[in-house]
Amino acid sequence: MSDTREQILEQIKVQGDLVRQLKAAKESKEKIDEEVARLLALKAKLGGDAPPANQKFTLKTPKGTRDYGPQQMTLRQGVLDKIVQVFKRHGGEAIDTPVFELKEVLTGKYGEDSKLIYDLKDQGGEILSMRYDLTVPLARYLAMNKISSIKRYHIAKVYRRDNPAMTKGRYREFYQCDFDIAGTYDPMLADAECVKIVSEILDTLDIGDYVIKLNHRQLLDGMFQACGVPADSFRTICSAVDKLDKSPWADVRKEMVEEKGLDEAAADRIGEYVRLSGGAELVEQLLADEKLKAVPNAVKGLEGMQLLLKYCSIFGLEKRISFDLSLARGLDYYTGVIYEGVLKGESAAVASPVKTSQQNGEQANEPATVGSVAGGGRYDNLVGMFDPRGKAVPCVGVSIGVERIFSVLEARAASSGLKLRTSDVEVYVASAHKGLHEQRLKVLNQLWDAGVKAEHSYKLNPKLLVQLQHCEEHQIPLVVVLGDAELAQGLVKLREVTTRQETNVKLEDLAAEIRRRQQTA
Repeated sequence: MSDTREQILEQIKVQGDLVRQLKAAKESKEKIDEEVARLLALKAKLGGDAPPANQKFTLKTPKGTRDYGPQQMTLRQGVLDKIVQVFKRHGGEAIDTPVFELKEVLTGKYGEDSKLIYDLKDQGGEILSMRYDLTVPLARYLAMNKISSIKRYHIAKVYRRDNPAMTKGRYREFYQCDFDIAGTYDPMLADAECVKIVSEILDTLDIGDYVIKLNHRQLLDGMFQACGVPADSFRTICSAVDKLDKSPWADVRKEMVEEKGLDEAAADRIGEYVRLSGGAELVEQLLADEKLKAVPNAVKGLEGMQLLLKYCSIFGLEKRISFDLSLARGLDYYTGVIYEGVLKGESAAVASPVKTSQQNGEQANEPATVGSVAGGGRYDNLVGMFDPRGKAVPCVGVSIGVERIFSVLEARAASSGLKLRTSDVEVYVASAHKGLHEQRLKVLNQLWDAGVKAEHSYKLNPKLLVQLQHCEEHQIPLVVVLGDAELAQGLVKLREVTTRQETNVKLEDLAAEIRRRQQTA
């Protein structure tokens, strides 16, 4: 005789307590997995993993995620539309890829950040993970489809098991907006255009003063070599340097020495370099540096930076860029130029290390920065990792940190009390008295067929005042008011909501009159 539902629920409760006890006692993974499997089997007897009907739970979004209401979505869509306009101005084509990938596609591409990848439960076949960014899926797409050149953009959600900071725009589910140029081209032409794209987007969005920090991965590797870092420690030391935008040098040095096992003298030599930032004059200074001159990688990186700064100058970006040796970007796949767009502010929660300005040899503290809003760089070897013959497709790209931008703009809108229009309705069809709902439907159909965005009340006999208040609340500019007397003459009243001025218009001319007013508004 099979167990009753009540008996199964009791067994689930006992088994759940056992699993919690094993986890608290830090039993072996095998033992815990075995008991969890038994718990799931019991739940399956109820027809799935559904909790008991009388079990209470808190209704909320998962940690690191949020809902977006009409106001937020209107703001977000406006930002995304402006970004896409810039991408298209530079010849971008859109693609999309699956929200999850084979786990082996993502493994080994992100350095220490690999621990933040969301792995999915085995569904009886493929081992899958949620995409961490849009760059690795692009590389897989290029290799799989044998594409050797493309200028693509991609706007989609990615997932990271990070510690969220919602007010700062750091989530576990968030949008990325990527633009990448794939193909074999002459040095720094595509790279400089990506920097220009970042500048155009930040200027278009008007979110405040910013700086685009530039560096070169070859220069970093050469610098590490010159400072005495073992070659097999380059990537881990690079990950430590990457934290300088959030942590002071003392903390980063401590991590290098105590956690990464780097020699103290080598760490101190790195510290001398990563405090430097400037422009073309800093490149000249470093090209004359005796330690760096002896390392071919460092010289190649500096020569690349020299060319990049020249092209950026032609694009009129001198006041927007900074050659910054503390910029590292911890992702393993970067091979050349790296860059990051950072908003400036009066203060920051964690100040960056004091940088030495190379201007006229004077030392000065740079303004504190309040958040990275764009990042990217060159990754020439990533596509080759997926190609069976290792065929490389050089790539360079940029990712716009739209969540951070959304947070800044949402805070600005909240402080100003600005209310955005959340629909595109151009005209509201209202009735002045009872019995006109069918006439409203006829006029609506006429307007919709003419391509006019229109709506009405879903009540048969709404009060005119309520209809007009709806228009004011939702910032609908025009109202068509229907009345028996006017309809008998083939007329309707067209009312401007803000001025409250009314004009009689022939029904057959209504759509054309609405269009005319929109053009002159």
